[in-house]
Amino acid sequence: MEEREKELEELIRSMAENTGIPASIHPDAVEKKLEAAKTEKKRRLRRKYITGAVAACLCIAVGIAGSYLHFSQETSETSDMTASSSDSAAGASSDSGESADIEMEESMIASAESYDEIYKYIQAEREQSETDAGIFSRFGILEESASTADSAASGSASNSGSAASAGDSGNSYSDTNVREEGVGEADIVKTDGSSLYIVNGQAVEIVGIKSAEMEELAEIRMADDCYIIELYVQDDRLVIMYTRTEPSVDEDGYYNNYRDYTNALVYDISDRTNPVKVGNISQSGYYNTMRVRDGYVYVISNFYADAAASRADTAAYIPEVQGSTMAASDIYMPQRQMGDQYTVITSFSLEDPSEKTDSKAVFGSSGMCYVSTENIYVTEGWYGQDDAEVTQTSIRKVAYKDGILQGEAQAKVDGTLNDSFSIDEYNGYLRLVTTVSPVSSGGGGIARFFSGDTGERQQEDSNSLYVLDENLEIAGEIHDLAKDESVYSARFMGDVGYFVTFKQVDPLFSVDLSDPSDPEIIGELKIPGFSEYLHPYGDGQLLGIGMDVDEESVTTDGVKISMFDISDPADVNEEENYVLEDLYGTDVGYNYKAVFVDVEKNLFGFMAYGDTTKYFIFTYDENGFREVFSRELTLYGDVRGLYAGDRFYLVNGNTVESFTMDEFQKVDDIVL
Repeated sequence: MEEREKELEELIRSMAENTGIPASIHPDAVEKKLEAAKTEKKRRLRRKYITGAVAACLCIAVGIAGSYLHFSQETSETSDMTASSSDSAAGASSDSGESADIEMEESMIASAESYDEIYKYIQAEREQSETDAGIFSRFGILEESASTADSAASGSASNSGSAASAGDSGNSYSDTNVREEGVGEADIVKTDGSSLYIVNGQAVEIVGIKSAEMEELAEIRMADDCYIIELYVQDDRLVIMYTRTEPSVDEDGYYNNYRDYTNALVYDISDRTNPVKVGNISQSGYYNTMRVRDGYVYVISNFYADAAASRADTAAYIPEVQGSTMAASDIYMPQRQMGDQYTVITSFSLEDPSEKTDSKAVFGSSGMCYVSTENIYVTEGWYGQDDAEVTQTSIRKVAYKDGILQGEAQAKVDGTLNDSFSIDEYNGYLRLVTTVSPVSSGGGGIARFFSGDTGERQQEDSNSLYVLDENLEIAGEIHDLAKDESVYSARFMGDVGYFVTFKQVDPLFSVDLSDPSDPEIIGELKIPGFSEYLHPYGDGQLLGIGMDVDEESVTTDGVKISMFDISDPADVNEEENYVLEDLYGTDVGYNYKAVFVDVEKNLFGFMAYGDTTKYFIFTYDENGFREVFSRELTLYGDVRGLYAGDRFYLVNGNTVESFTMDEFQKVDDIVL
């Protein structure tokens, strides 16, 4: 019995770690995500899995985001459905001619034929969720963990290039640390060199920084039902990303549900003291992310369909853009005949933001998005579905250019992604590294587990690397890497990829990707601890930020920064490391935007927390790492460090402090 309990805990853990939290329970997410991240990292590190808490996460997933949890395939309605063209399976080929470890679906994405087709998928999803919930209820899991689930619901799961400089050398300024060079991203703080733009609760503050004394130039205050998340600034355009929640009314006039909408509110800020509203684009769902490329904004949101809605209430289960229901032909159907979540993508021009340019929705299970310079990849974690014995990831590819969106291909691979750095596009190929976790042999997942027929079960995690071509068909692959370990960080750099796995030591793998059909592991460095974030740091160097770990107790000894010599990818070395003792975490592992990096200035900064919370800035030379600035933080929340000209700005909540860039001497401060 004890062994079966351990198997159940491991099964639930593998599902819960990548389960999204629904939008409708977001109000406290931003404030609590730091604490949630701390708890998650310590939980993974100490390898202690508390059944009740994990079951609570699963309760949320079963009850609200059920599409992640299709553990039994016995759905009566599904068998009668007409399959879309994306549901027929094709064998995947590797360089040897076949692959037994990956199942590839037909690569062409199919659009929905009608709302009826979508509604049937949603009802199949609902039936499956009820079946799974019934299984857990019989074992007392849902009732016992309900209160835990309520508290867990307030947590939020979050999502690079360098902090690029802009302007001439005399008026340079830093930009957000972005995932893909050349693709802009929103953040909670931005600068254009002459002003700071700051999210401050229900308002956006514009602060003038042309002189040493900072000056509040303008404030854009939102209505109480608008929840500002991020902003973006380019030239004379300010884009405010916010969500709002509206109650829906049934045919009898009663409030029966709440619906989230993501909005991009655009201002003309040619006069920084008098912003003028010029457009507002609205779409269904809670904000996921946004990107900017070649003058066009791409807004991505997650919309959860109401499975209890009637067929006639299309607004409850079909996304809206600018108040109009999306056409069925603009909705891409999933690889299996179930679903209740959408990734909604809308584009508009910064020059003329009054109307949308295009919109598409990817139906199935909304998940993490990776955006290259040409394509948007929507990834979804799958657990115990379609008789799979291991966790899997579905990938859908949507091309974008000049605001036009077009579905291109789809695939499914074994394993799940750690974060967006575990997936990367280069020269038309998609490279990704996944952690493959056992679910249950022979399919059926949870239902099979509780039936007592667990079959032959793989006992440990492993990792796989895939190279997919432009049609998302396998070009090359490597399996069974670092058994019984999980991917903690990754960075692809041209023809070479690096990724870190961890259990008790930190293996940093290097892989040669110059021949997409034959990827090859060429290096493996094992050192204590692990890196949660990797960043290119000049020629032949790779910066790692993570944790130092006691190899015997597998507990953290402090925050660790490492500089790896990657001048020879086949012989990677840790040339220097530095440990910040008495600190047990950073915001780096779950939010790359919080990292300040300027390789040209040889500076990088981040926040770390322990009994106190501090912001650190380091430099690196032949003598190793050197701390050039630290500041104890009194407020609890997101912090950003950035520079403009010869001053560095530290933004913490509604407080801004400025320092000289050469000696980091205090210049000024302002409370907004």
